[in-house]
Amino acid sequence: MLTYSFANLQGECIYMHLYKCIRQDILEGTLKAQEKLPSKRMLAKNLGISLITVENAYAQLAVEGYIFSEPRRGYFVSTLQQAQIPAPKPQQTPQPAAQDAPPILSFAKSSVPPDTFPYNTWARLLRNTLTSADEHALISDTATGGVLPLRQALVKHLYQFRGLNVAPEQIIIGSGTQTLYNLIVQLLGRSHIYALEDPGYPQLAAIYRTNDVFCRYLPMDEQGVQTEVLESSGADILHITPSHQFPTGITTPVSRRYELLHWASQKSSRYIIEDDYDCEFRLFGKPIPPLQSIDRSENVISINSLSNTLAPLFRISYIVLPPHLSSLFYAKLGFYSCTVSNFEQFTLAKFIEDGYFERHINRMRTYYRNKRDHLLQYLAQCPAAKALKVEGEDSGLHFLLHLATNASDSQLREVALKAGLQIKFLSDYYHNKLGDNSHTMLMNYTGIEDARLYPALDKLFEALLPYLNI
Repeated sequence: MLTYSFANLQGECIYMHLYKCIRQDILEGTLKAQEKLPSKRMLAKNLGISLITVENAYAQLAVEGYIFSEPRRGYFVSTLQQAQIPAPKPQQTPQPAAQDAPPILSFAKSSVPPDTFPYNTWARLLRNTLTSADEHALISDTATGGVLPLRQALVKHLYQFRGLNVAPEQIIIGSGTQTLYNLIVQLLGRSHIYALEDPGYPQLAAIYRTNDVFCRYLPMDEQGVQTEVLESSGADILHITPSHQFPTGITTPVSRRYELLHWASQKSSRYIIEDDYDCEFRLFGKPIPPLQSIDRSENVISINSLSNTLAPLFRISYIVLPPHLSSLFYAKLGFYSCTVSNFEQFTLAKFIEDGYFERHINRMRTYYRNKRDHLLQYLAQCPAAKALKVEGEDSGLHFLLHLATNASDSQLREVALKAGLQIKFLSDYYHNKLGDNSHTMLMNYTGIEDARLYPALDKLFEALLPYLNI
């Protein structure tokens, strides 16, 4: 029976402490692959804690892939690639393509509601920046990586909330991820084959093609990119969204992550670009640790955008390079100036340092969770409920909605468009446009403000109802 002490939690949640203890036993080999874990009820009784605490710990371990469940048998330890399992480290103090004219409302696009951002706070910090910051620093050209205070603030944020221990020199600030993709191609070179997820984000493929990069599109299973297909693809660079794959919503478990890291470690020319685009908005449990946090061979480049957490008008993104690539970046591309204004960078640094960023994320997570819950209630009670099946609703800013229908996806899109609504299906995101016939719609609930959401849903399902099998 597993036995752990809860004497010195120091403010940590009990379920997170239990999760870390079990994870540590798995990583150190104390719990062996395929070993059966105690039942939730038995473990709760043995440890003297609540059943819900054990359930939450097991759920977090399962979603990250450390354990798996079998019906009526219980939970078992997953098989991990032992060579890639890092030794425990002591805690350290961190030193566009053409588009059609948009319809009236879209369930396919994400956006941040304008009334949720603390503009008064931002305006006050901006005024303070203008009056108190060093004038020379404000108006001088910015080094490629961005101003040091912002990179230092991001170092602290990444350590506290994402488990990354990096240096400011590893962080490169840019005006949106598209700008940073271009820099990554220039850094790594155009002679490599770049592998992308299929289905995947269409604009990403367009950016790589515009940079004269040859791309391969790799099919996925329920755990993400298939390692065998990756091995045979001839690719050197893999671009993935492992924490919440777009558009499928797949979370790549830790076992598959180690397999991908093992692939990358086999050649010095191989790298994984980890796009963490909406990692802050996992609505159940702790955010999934980034792939870069378990990378021992310096093969992972992490990229993230602040547009999803702040507002679209803030075109601020950043990449985190491995130390050796950081040195190469400044040697090769250090002549560039940062594409984000100094005013915004200094203000954002204070926004993060003073705790406003963390509080804003927490408010937005609560806001989105409530909005999602109300939407799920609507879907469960609407006239089309029997023809709908929800999947992937616990993470990210969209989930999947399977429709029971004999109509084609293109026909359903046209029906919705005539009602003034834009919808998209998984089939829209495959490279060959023929990769999916499951009639799975992306339900992005951030793109329509609350007051217009339910009238739009009524209109959508009124239009689709004749084509659904109820």
